[in-house]
Amino acid sequence: MSVCAIRGAITIEENTKENILENTSLLLKEIIHKNNINIDDIISITFTATDDIDAAYPAVAARNLNITKAALLCFQEMKVIDSLKMCIRVMLLVRSSKSQDQVHHVYLKNAVVLRPDLIH
Repeated sequence: MSVCAIRGAITIEENTKENILENTSLLLKEIIHKNNINIDDIISITFTATDDIDAAYPAVAARNLNITKAALLCFQEMKVIDSLKMCIRVMLLVRSSKSQDQVHHVYLKNAVVLRPDLIH
């Protein structure tokens, strides 16, 4: 079994605890589903949020999904001129029998602009 890194991102509509947790949960569920992940195989999840998101920690959504054994850490995304606003990004490190080129990265809502190469 190897370790894979899986990326994803989603934008939120408003800087509220409910909106942050709802959208982060949606993103995590989609990554877990598309990659057929057993949550016990998640080693860690790194979350970043743009500086306009500060009403809640996105990692709370992972705990609410019973991801309790993985290490979770939240950071503020680097501020870049004209970059996408209201965006939460994630990187999961997962034990998997898949190779890195077999994982499915997930970009939802306005975050699809971050990886147009992944749009089918």
